Amino acid sequence: MNEANTFDERQYVIFNLGAEIFGLDINKVKEIIVYLEPTHMPGRSDVIEGIINLRGHIIPILRLRKKFNLPEAENTRSTRIIVVEAGDNTVGIVVDGVTEVVMISGSVIEKASSLLTSSIDENYITGVAKMESGLIIILDLEKLIGREIAEAV
Repeated sequence: MNEANTFDERQYVIFNLGAEIFGLDINKVKEIIVYLEPTHMPGRSDVIEGIINLRGHIIPILRLRKKFNLPEAENTRSTRIIVVEAGDNTVGIVVDGVTEVVMISGSVIEKASSLLTSSIDENYITGVAKMESGLIIILDLEKLIGREIAEAV
């Protein structure tokens, strides 16, 4: 199957969860902050860790490790919250560390297949970038956080 590449060259914020490397379109990222312990909300989804007050705005915090069924890990000095806009919602997502911002050409991104992304629902993935440093899983933010955030806000 030889379909035309539909990916544009864009900048991505690169982060890790354990050994896995992910990318988010920088246009969806508002800011990256040091991890703040969220206020836990009873009765919420396990994926929603709680809420934080970020300069007067209350935002829900999503734990990607739980969303992707990855083993829990202790927060470290590298743990960050990436504050993103997905649709009409501002959300914080907890990641193990943010490594860089890179420009990725659309020509190196391929559509994800279930073989490449066995532990992560492929609906959450836009594509996989083949870089010299390894593979970067490009996430679809709206699909990734849509349902949990809609229930949390």
